[in-house]
Amino acid sequence: MSAGIRTYLELMRYKNCLMAGFAAAIGTLIAFNILISGTSTPNFEDAFPFLDAGLVFLVVFLVSGAGNAINDYFDIKIDSINRPERPIPSGRVKAKEAFYFSYLLFALGTLIAFSINSICGSIALFNSLLLILYAKTLKSTPLLGNLSIGYLTGSVFLFGASIFGFGGIKALSVLFLLAALAITAREIVKDIEDMEGDSLEGADTLPLRIGAKKAGYLAVLTGLLAVILSPLPYFMSVLGLRYIYLVSLADLGFLAAIIQLLVRNNPTKSSKLFKIAMFFALIAFIAGV
Repeated sequence: MSAGIRTYLELMRYKNCLMAGFAAAIGTLIAFNILISGTSTPNFEDAFPFLDAGLVFLVVFLVSGAGNAINDYFDIKIDSINRPERPIPSGRVKAKEAFYFSYLLFALGTLIAFSINSICGSIALFNSLLLILYAKTLKSTPLLGNLSIGYLTGSVFLFGASIFGFGGIKALSVLFLLAALAITAREIVKDIEDMEGDSLEGADTLPLRIGAKKAGYLAVLTGLLAVILSPLPYFMSVLGLRYIYLVSLADLGFLAAIIQLLVRNNPTKSSKLFKIAMFFALIAFIAGV
């Protein structure tokens, strides 16, 4: 692998892209199992669509990478101070090259998505536009930026299910909701954690706008809602009994994160616990299939 390829993969944050693509493929598997075991006859063959699942993984990998690249393009000034080792501020990739590269990835991902079906294509196109808008504007917009990341992360499950049409999307809507709530809560916590640096950079985040305490309460309420609703996939027959056992570990992690924020006023530890809890939640999604 040449240094150039490694640099562009670093620009894409390929490890995060791999995780997002994997989550989307899991969404495909869960939706397939739900629809194939339903009482109504599904509108697809009984064999698992491995090719489409592979394309789903590829689309999410490309679009996620494009989003990360365009984000770095708009964050040149901030990264030159906070992350000078990143490809653009370090001079390994020119800003214009990163810009064009991101749009190439967006285009490829969206075209491949439309080759699956129109619903997949529409989601990929909408998410691509939202990622561009987020990098340019929404990231510095209080709460809307947090909600955007919550939606984008949760939507990978919907995208994975969308190869089966609206029936697949409906089947995984509860997983989308849980993921979106958990991610939104963590994003608010991260903003609380970064208040000092964001203030120096002139950023306009929710904690800076309404204060760390009120923002913390909103993060706690959002996280608690995710915990309260976490049994829904089991009771809705979306996931099996193993999901309940494992999601209880994730819920304990979320509660620990909430305690760190609410009682001990430690947003850094809270953010880490939220991340660990979300990992266990993903494992619960997989195990519950």
